[in-house]
Amino acid sequence: MANFDQDRLSRTGAGVREAAIDQGLRSYMLSVYNYMAAGLAITGVVAWFAFQAAVQQTADGALTLSPFGVALYTSALKWVVLFAPLGLVFFLSARISRMSVSAAQISFWVFAGLMGLSLSSAFLVYTGTSITQTFFVTAIAFGSLSLYGYTTKRDLSAFGSFLFMGLIGIIVASLVNLFLQSSALQFAVSVIGVLLFAGLTAYDTQRIKEMYWEGDGTAVMGKKAIMGALALYLDFINMFMFLLQFMGDRR
Repeated sequence: MANFDQDRLSRTGAGVREAAIDQGLRSYMLSVYNYMAAGLAITGVVAWFAFQAAVQQTADGALTLSPFGVALYTSALKWVVLFAPLGLVFFLSARISRMSVSAAQISFWVFAGLMGLSLSSAFLVYTGTSITQTFFVTAIAFGSLSLYGYTTKRDLSAFGSFLFMGLIGIIVASLVNLFLQSSALQFAVSVIGVLLFAGLTAYDTQRIKEMYWEGDGTAVMGKKAIMGALALYLDFINMFMFLLQFMGDRR
């Protein structure tokens, strides 16, 4: 009888611990998605207002660049706006362990705002309706893929090297096409890019989930959530941009 009671208490204790871990994991993943959603919201708002400030209507109703738009899209400032988010990603990745959670949060918000400035040029190329439609398609695809990465029992880590090599290939092909200006190559890059970041969404979600450890302190957990949000944010934005290239209606 005593042994039975001890076994029951042991199982009860294990069950309570597992429930606590599950609750902690859900809270951690919710923080990741909340950070990511807030980052996307900041990017969208900044992109829209930057576009509104960058254009003006002529007397015949046509759109033309305002002085701010000329500076943002045609001067040397465009290179700063283009590469500043990339520099901030490297900065966050290298310094996150030595930063406070609040400093990491501010860096992430600044990054999201800079991405908004960089992506505002999409409104010059594509109609607002097609941008909105592509966003919702991306959101549905991203949500489904991230849910798969979170729930699947299959180990996706084996795909990591393959996805990384694919990412390098996409970057090289995109750089080459800057000089070739091939529409066929651009279409191929767009299709492969969508598939690549679809895979990365599931892979990164599982990787972020496995980063969780119940023994982490509040600061460490907060920093992990921010870096996880950054990874998923980049997956979403890149999938969105590649989808927009062959789904979007040009002005």
